[in-house]
Amino acid sequence: MIREHFADYCAGLSKALDGVSREQFEEFIHLLEDAYHNDRQVFFMGNGGSASTASHFICDLNKGVSYGRPKRFRGISLNDNLATMTAYANDVTYEDVFVEQLRNFLEAGDLVVAISGSGNSPNVLKAIAYANSHGAHTVGLCGFDGGKLAAAVRTPVLAPIHDMQKAEDAHMILLHVAMQVLCSRL
Repeated sequence: MIREHFADYCAGLSKALDGVSREQFEEFIHLLEDAYHNDRQVFFMGNGGSASTASHFICDLNKGVSYGRPKRFRGISLNDNLATMTAYANDVTYEDVFVEQLRNFLEAGDLVVAISGSGNSPNVLKAIAYANSHGAHTVGLCGFDGGKLAAAVRTPVLAPIHDMQKAEDAHMILLHVAMQVLCSRL
């Protein structure tokens, strides 16, 4: 039973990764490279497991890709400042925890990446709408059918699987691939 479950899980994850558009993933890599070369900020955000993925990848950019290089990524995970997030959640609304931080830091040309398994998180969608209206390039790492996020961003990267854990795993794998590509190309 355990071996069959393991095999089924791995097969489902493999199928999700096989369904990712290579063109959209390559565009995402090029956007990261462009942000690096043009001194643009890179913002990541997500809720729950996707928040952990956002934090993890910003660490990979800021340390893993940047360490030892004279030029470095300028990455910020919008879900990492707990005090700021809880202040906005308590005093305003949870839907504003990301957009209010973007109002402080976002500049035209920056890269804003949202990670959402369902693609329907209101706080993520509100931040993406703000980023789009202020000249940022937006990317969505989505699962399931992409939800509203896939239609809201300029570059959707969809892991087409109707299973939250496999969607989250696929996003982490894609970001680790991105890190290794960036390390080899910069």
